[in-house]
Amino acid sequence: MKLALFQSAPADHSFERTEALLHTAARQGADVLVLPELFFPGYNRPDLHHAEAQPIAGAWMDDLRTRVADTGCALVFGWAERSGSTVYNAASCIGADGAILSHYRKVQLFGDMERASFTAGDHLSPTFQLAGRTCGILICYDIEFPGHAATLARAGAEVLFVPTANPAGYEHVQEVLVPTRAHENRAFVAYANSCGAENGIQFGGGSVIAGPDGRALARAGMDETLLIVDLPKLTDYPPEALSIQGTEFRPAPIK
Repeated sequence: MKLALFQSAPADHSFERTEALLHTAARQGADVLVLPELFFPGYNRPDLHHAEAQPIAGAWMDDLRTRVADTGCALVFGWAERSGSTVYNAASCIGADGAILSHYRKVQLFGDMERASFTAGDHLSPTFQLAGRTCGILICYDIEFPGHAATLARAGAEVLFVPTANPAGYEHVQEVLVPTRAHENRAFVAYANSCGAENGIQFGGGSVIAGPDGRALARAGMDETLLIVDLPKLTDYPPEALSIQGTEFRPAPIK
């Protein structure tokens, strides 16, 4: 799998720009492009979360699916989803043929704004196949809870896509926790953050694609960046670089 990740400033989040990014990634051979959390309509835009929330079945999604299929590059993206009167902080994967391969609603909402705007999801979504890899999706704060990544890994996930909008001041997440989750679960983690400022919030940038040895395969700075990595196979890593604790853990009670 050749993976592209776009660290975005909160500016133009139009379908036209998304399609241009997909074409850029596709020209470089990418199988998938990962965008940040709530790329549509914007993270710190509670004024838009309900006003511009969209259903998963409708003209908005059909338009995006057509654009993805036209580029031949799959897309993982964060968006505000409306289901009846309920709005979710969601992420989906559209395959290179335009089919929806996965859809997920964020379980671990973070902070007052998210909890006021969205209803929390109540389950993880099944793993899915993309470019010969078994994949899963989490959103931002979800990755900070070891159990969610571990659950997907036990279901076979080799690649975790994590659209995020992590603020400045929480850099330990992308610098420490994300590589740790990758190592714990013998998985690749693509953590796509925002950068710049939006309505008074400064994002922390530092998007990272972490490998199963806990090391960064690519890392962004503080500006808009397109990272592209050809993911190695797990067998390319020496055995001693990979975690075995997940299979060797022995629960021990306190007595």
